[in-house]
Amino acid sequence: VQLQASGGGLVQPGGSLSLSCRASGNILNTNAMSWYRQAPGKERELVASITSGGSMNYADSVQGRFTISRDAATVYLQMSSLKPEDTAVYYCNFFIISGLGVGGDYWGQGTLVTVSS
Repeated sequence: VQLQASGGGLVQPGGSLSLSCRASGNILNTNAMSWYRQAPGKERELVASITSGGSMNYADSVQGRFTISRDAATVYLQMSSLKPEDTAVYYCNFFIISGLGVGGDYWGQGTLVTVSS
């Protein structure tokens, strides 16, 4: 199983950016999908998550500005009204049941989002 994230880049404060992360491989089922981020010198933190049933959860710092969505194999993060403090490497995380029936956490490679004028 592999996760491939894309969509990071440089954006001005107040701008918008979209991230996506797609899972591939021997997958039976994908349960929760999440986005985390890690800013320089800080610990990794949960940004948003979405269950297989569509229930969403957001960090207080992004509530109302970020929107998480998903389909069977891909999670998306629509980010708007971006602030310099949103600058970080963003990682996707899926809980996947593999075709062998084994469940586990999988991480994408990270994509850098830089918010700067």
